[in-house]
Amino acid sequence: MSAVPVIESPRMQTAPAGPLIRLERASVRFDDVTALRDVTLTLQRGDRLVLVGANGSGKTTLLRVLHGLVGCTGTRATFPLAPHGRMPVTAMLFQRPFLLSLSVRWNVLPALWLHGVRNKAERERRCSQALQQVGLDHLAGRPARALSGGQQQRLALARASAIEPDLLLLDEPTANLDPGAKREVEALIEDIARAGVTIVISTHNLGQAKRLGTRVAYLEAGRVVVDLPVDRFFKDRLPREAEQFIKGELPWT
Repeated sequence: MSAVPVIESPRMQTAPAGPLIRLERASVRFDDVTALRDVTLTLQRGDRLVLVGANGSGKTTLLRVLHGLVGCTGTRATFPLAPHGRMPVTAMLFQRPFLLSLSVRWNVLPALWLHGVRNKAERERRCSQALQQVGLDHLAGRPARALSGGQQQRLALARASAIEPDLLLLDEPTANLDPGAKREVEALIEDIARAGVTIVISTHNLGQAKRLGTRVAYLEAGRVVVDLPVDRFFKDRLPREAEQFIKGELPWT
């Protein structure tokens, strides 16, 4: 499958630079476990922020806090978008996407309805466009759960992009895919980012961080230890634990 270029909508066109979300000393505890510890981070519009770190380092929790799915102590501020002052639309893609026991098409249409697209013709148009974008338009009537792993992840991307998000959060979206499917999903993420969508992605794949990121943050034990532009992350001298992680000298868990 070769990625079909994103057809830009007014919401997805390149936007002026500026902050999208700002965290100040954000912390999250689950019972006696501190999943996120005093994280201060500003997500700028147009960023492609890649989160790396061992399992349990806080990457998924940080994604959920950025989305607003998980509350935190400290401060989480979301900034309205110029020039109209509306709040940003956020979508999140999980490592194992939940798909309804329905057709491919009917896994996208309900998302548009829930997002407030009440015009049937507009829902159909945006559904068809999203499925075409990910190369699944010819499978619109197939049961979603009968798709391959790569196709299911592409369907999840179609469902997310159909609501025309300003911010797309992706939690290890290629972790369980074969190399060919990984390339397909990466190409789609690139297309969506080029259309002006801000991206935050967690991954264990450092090559993927280089390919997709403009900025990399390394997390350990719930803390953001390093947050640098991608070229500096892989060239500068980093704190010892981050250096060890990049060299494969730290365990993933």
